Amino acid sequence: MIRRCVLAVLAALALSTVPALSSPAGAVRPGARSEARPDRIVSLSPTATEMLFAIGAGKQVIAVDDQSDYPANAPRTDLSGYEPNVEAIAGYRPDLVVLSGTDARRQLENVGIDTLVLPAAETLGDTYAQIRKLGKVTGRRAKAKAVAAELRAKIADILDQVPDRGSRPLAYYELDETYFSADSTTFIGRLLKLAGFANVADEAGGDNSGYPQLSAEAIIDADPDVIFLADTECCGQTAQTVARRPGFAQITAVKEGRVVELDDDVASRWGPRVVELLRTMVEARTSS
Repeated sequence: MIRRCVLAVLAALALSTVPALSSPAGAVRPGARSEARPDRIVSLSPTATEMLFAIGAGKQVIAVDDQSDYPANAPRTDLSGYEPNVEAIAGYRPDLVVLSGTDARRQLENVGIDTLVLPAAETLGDTYAQIRKLGKVTGRRAKAKAVAAELRAKIADILDQVPDRGSRPLAYYELDETYFSADSTTFIGRLLKLAGFANVADEAGGDNSGYPQLSAEAIIDADPDVIFLADTECCGQTAQTVARRPGFAQITAVKEGRVVELDDDVASRWGPRVVELLRTMVEARTSS
């Protein structure tokens, strides 16, 4: 069974290609109001929640979905971002709802509520653009511009640390213990490439989703130099559990202690904390 973490990533991939949107940064769809700064924002996207608080719009946020657990002071509720309940959302009397998908957009607009759809970023450029978009919509344009610029500068500094070597060590990035991974067409895969890695998942082929399911045998045969675990919280995976899998003890990453345990949320929310994910990747690249 595909666990929650993989469902989240695969759902994000599907939402990132919604054709109704004009750009990766999303577009505001008007309900009753369209110009005044929103003072009652509901965020149904953990990534958008992190962005809103980063740009100083936290005081305008009155409710967030059940997965938005960062920052700690976000007004978390039992609202679902995966299966939005329009009546429950409307009960908060929002003047703007930020969504990661389009499922509830039309229904919310029909009852006079503005919506902003921010699908999953496909590139770092998308992340910067979404931060700036939220700044424009919330009246926090200057702060958002500064946050995006600071994030870009931090990422540039981290990438300056990538060793200039001819060979690229091989990485396996695990989304869950059934071996779903992310190839180089995805946001995650692009980060791995920026950090100087080759990617085991690129050899998988399959359904072209960008998130192929590998086999244990394929991973063992590939013999990755580094393994990244993005399933430590959802699925209880650790360097120790990986080492106990049949055949995995012979993998270079396991033998040399290069199994990197990631924070699931940081690994799947491509907003302000993406700098932490990239830094971890580059540190692993430096040691490999």
